[in-house]
Amino acid sequence: MLKFTLRRLLGMIPMLILVSFVVFTLAKLMPGDPFGGEIDPTNTDPQYIEEMREKLGYNDAIHIQYWRWVTDFVQGDFGKSTAHKMPAAEIIAERIPNTLFLAITSLIITYFFAFIMGMYSGRKPYTVGDNLIATYNYIGLAIPSFIAGILCIYFFSFQLGWFPFSGSVQVGMEEGTLAYFISRLHHVTLPALVLGLLATAQYTQFLRNDIIDNSRKDYVRTARAKGTKESAIYNKHILRNSIIPIVTYLGFDLVTLISGAVITETIFTYPGIGYLFLESVERRDYAVMMAITMMFSVLTIIGNLVADLLYSVVDPRIRVE
Repeated sequence: MLKFTLRRLLGMIPMLILVSFVVFTLAKLMPGDPFGGEIDPTNTDPQYIEEMREKLGYNDAIHIQYWRWVTDFVQGDFGKSTAHKMPAAEIIAERIPNTLFLAITSLIITYFFAFIMGMYSGRKPYTVGDNLIATYNYIGLAIPSFIAGILCIYFFSFQLGWFPFSGSVQVGMEEGTLAYFISRLHHVTLPALVLGLLATAQYTQFLRNDIIDNSRKDYVRTARAKGTKESAIYNKHILRNSIIPIVTYLGFDLVTLISGAVITETIFTYPGIGYLFLESVERRDYAVMMAITMMFSVLTIIGNLVADLLYSVVDPRIRVE
């Protein structure tokens, strides 16, 4: 296990180098120039502009700019946000707690409802309840998140007034108080439900199908023939083997929710990483955009490693070497 982990960690290095090259190249190929956000807009003197371009390194060769960006990035210097006039690391650090709160809340919603509905459908397939859950699954898989978000805002915010439609906390709340936490929870509930309930459909279907498939295996028939209690057969044999595919996605779930929250955060004007990423693309804030893209890449690779390691935790028969 340790050797496998070390090999995977070492294997991340060339992959991250390749990702960094692709990210930097795509950023440079985008139309526009972040240079305009770093100079005094009132000074249009051509000599001043040329001096600033030289000072900031925009006249250097592409490979020199890439090497400077990579070395600074490794040392924790992500560059300066031209849109916010502050270090990119600081603006990202401000938004990460909001996105993590949204992602974890969505993850709890996803797994809670997926396990309830998946286990019910798996134990009672082809019943009325199973058909109703299947209908929900098809709708959840078919509806895009931005459509679901707009509909939820219209009904639950504008019509019913149950939830706010923007922001992460009510203005004027004192940080650290119970009222502050309740306000944050109130603001995150609607976007978390949109993300979580749409993802629930996929996991419910996976769990249902695996429970039905495992209930027909020979080891289950053998356990029944030996007189093992049905609850023990279900909990120790069927369910434990059925959640292995779900665990496969566990390492990716948090990354998927963080990166997939770009659209949802934008619709709800929720100040998280996703909304910041889209804003940085629109405003050509390359430092923030590249830093977030690299962060997503690192999280994806780590998520893949975590998913592989969790195999042996859920099923001791699986050995990762």
